[in-house]
Amino acid sequence: MSGPALRPARLSPADVLRVGAEGLRSRRTRVVLSALGIAIGIATMVAVIGLSTSSRADLMNRLDRLGTNLLTAEAGENPMGGTVKLPKNAVSMVERIGPVQHATATGAVNARVRRSDAVPEEMAAGITVQAARTDLLDALNARVGQGSWLNRASERLPTVVLGSVAADRLGISGPGGKILLGDRWYVVTGILAPIELVPNLDRTALVGYPSAERYLGFDGHPTMLFERSTDASVEAVQGVLARTVNPGDEGSVKVSRPSDALAAKAATDEGLTSLMLGLGAVALLVGGVGVANTMVISVLERRQEIGLRRALGATRGSIRIQFLTESLLLSALGGLAGAALGAAATFAFARAQGWTTVVPPWSLAGGLGATLVIGVIAGLYPAVRASRLHPTVALSAT
Repeated sequence: MSGPALRPARLSPADVLRVGAEGLRSRRTRVVLSALGIAIGIATMVAVIGLSTSSRADLMNRLDRLGTNLLTAEAGENPMGGTVKLPKNAVSMVERIGPVQHATATGAVNARVRRSDAVPEEMAAGITVQAARTDLLDALNARVGQGSWLNRASERLPTVVLGSVAADRLGISGPGGKILLGDRWYVVTGILAPIELVPNLDRTALVGYPSAERYLGFDGHPTMLFERSTDASVEAVQGVLARTVNPGDEGSVKVSRPSDALAAKAATDEGLTSLMLGLGAVALLVGGVGVANTMVISVLERRQEIGLRRALGATRGSIRIQFLTESLLLSALGGLAGAALGAAATFAFARAQGWTTVVPPWSLAGGLGATLVIGVIAGLYPAVRASRLHPTVALSAT
């Protein structure tokens, strides 16, 4: 009389993890190299997302600081190719627009810029001279890096304030130096900090309106106006600014919003981020192929182990689970290392750039989730192949 049929022993989840981990420990070098491919892919994706998010956060902070309510109106060209002259009272006309909070202007001055009469004019190439009102910095939310800005007294004297790039090209390191504007010596009273919203002013020598008219032949006509209005009314003001600045010839006035350039930079960064994410995905795919290759070789090398386990009662399902677990652990090892490397790279680069470090939690969770999916896909075929080995054939393998 036969006894009751014996049921195959089932491994507990803890036993499955222990057996899977033991399989990895026996081939440490191969495991490290296989996990490295996964780690590179995940690190690339986490770092790209983190750096992109940190960059956008920094850009938004800059926009909040600089403001998105600045509009510029610039004189265009007439049909003969010359620059259109805007009315001298253009600023006061713009100030009559209801929502406008601040309006000012600069005017182009036809004067050469040189460090001295012994320095070739080419050394100051790209530097222009502009007549400026004393309220220019307030309208631009700009500041002086060194020295002082124009005031009611200095705007009438031969004094000049240099943009940051202009000062560098002229070899001026601080206030007190002298430069030639046309044939007149001007004393440098200040150097501006970089102006992010209007970077062309970084390459400009700025003098007061009265001084430019008295010493440099400036005709008093502005060539560029700057105005700030309430945030809610920017678009409405933009629609009427050109015809207010130059009534009857609004087509000759170019109106722009400087903050749009920073917003366009954010859109460009998003496109670059997508490209880099694609490269990270390719690296992750290559890592998955490496995991699959490692597991297939593992099955071939461990046929006797598989045959022995089958002979002792292990089911096909338990063999499949064992090898899937090994594949998942291998991928998870690479994923955790990659997430840590990506976060560390983001922190280091963002700190070097002076950004606020932002690593979205979803990028870490998504990276780890991707590694588990890769682990399942990469380990499925080797696991099924291992479970189909017949005990007799596997034990007889050499």
